[in-house]
Amino acid sequence: MSGDGFHVHGAHDHAVEHHAQGGDRLGGQVAIFTAILASIGAIISYQGGATQNEAMLLKNEAVLKKAQASDQWNFYESKSNKGHLMELAADLSTEQKRAYYSEKIKKYEADKKEIKLKAESLEAESEKANQASEQMLHPHHKLAQAMTLIQIAISLASVTVLTRKKWLFTLAGVAAAGGIVMWMSALFA
Repeated sequence: MSGDGFHVHGAHDHAVEHHAQGGDRLGGQVAIFTAILASIGAIISYQGGATQNEAMLLKNEAVLKKAQASDQWNFYESKSNKGHLMELAADLSTEQKRAYYSEKIKKYEADKKEIKLKAESLEAESEKANQASEQMLHPHHKLAQAMTLIQIAISLASVTVLTRKKWLFTLAGVAAAGGIVMWMSALFA
C-alpha cells in the first residue's frame, strides 16, 4: 500500500478477502457437512461404547453364574463323597449303627438333589447371560463400521477444502451415507 491510498492486491490477498466476504461456498458447505458428521459420529461412538459395556457386563454375569454353578457342583461332589463314606461305614459297622448311617445316606441324597437343581439353574442363567452378551455385540460391530465410514467422510471433506476437488466432496457424501446406513442397520437389527 502506498502513501496516497492506492494499493495493489496479490493473488493471496484477493483469495483471503474473497473467503472473508463469504464467497467460498464450498468451504462453508464442507464446514457444515463436517460439523453434522462430527455430531453423528459422537452419537455413534456413544452407542458403540454403550453396547460394548453392556456386553461386557453380561459376559461378567455369565462368568459369575458359571463360577457359582461350579461351586454348587463341588458341593454336590462333597455330599456324594460323604454319602459314599457313610455307605462304607454302614457296611463295616454293627447292626445298631447301620440305621444311623442309613439316615445320613438318605440326607446326603436329598441334599444332592437340591444342590443339583441349583447348579443346573445357575448353569442355565450363565448360558442365558452369555447369549445376551453375544447378541449385544452384533450391533457394536456395525456401529464401529459406521463410525469408520463417518471418519473417512470427514477426512475426504477436509481434503476437498485443500484441493478444491468437488468430486472428493461427492465421495465424502457417499462415505457418509454408507456410515449412516450402517448406523441405522445397527439400530434396527
